[in-house]
Amino acid sequence: MTLPASYSKNKLLKRFSALGPYVRELKCQNGYFFFDCLAVCVSAKVVPEKREFWGWWLELEEQGQGFVYNYQIGLFDKKGEWNSMNIRKKADLEHLESTLQAFHKRLADSFDTLKLTLVPSENTITLQTQTMV
Repeated sequence: MTLPASYSKNKLLKRFSALGPYVRELKCQNGYFFFDCLAVCVSAKVVPEKREFWGWWLELEEQGQGFVYNYQIGLFDKKGEWNSMNIRKKADLEHLESTLQAFHKRLADSFDTLKLTLVPSENTITLQTQTMV
């Protein structure tokens, strides 16, 4: 089964945009949505164009009557690319996890409202303080 026709890409983008500044419309296509969060600046001493950030990203892929999600954490580098890696500083990781958990709650609530399923992929991360599965 697939999503009902009433759940078009544009309708879902509008709903996802209401969750906060996380959805990246230019990376989204039918059945696939990309979100990210630059949670912690690695060094504010670097000029803004060259700054790197610790954060997370999420990929949602349509499956049946809902979506499968995959979260990753890592570094958003100076080239504007995400690299999966562990965050060593406990305070940075805790802040990153709190932003991710708050977003995930809003996302799950939105899916409940839409009566769509939201299930983790086999590869999604498990956070230290709370699992996302």
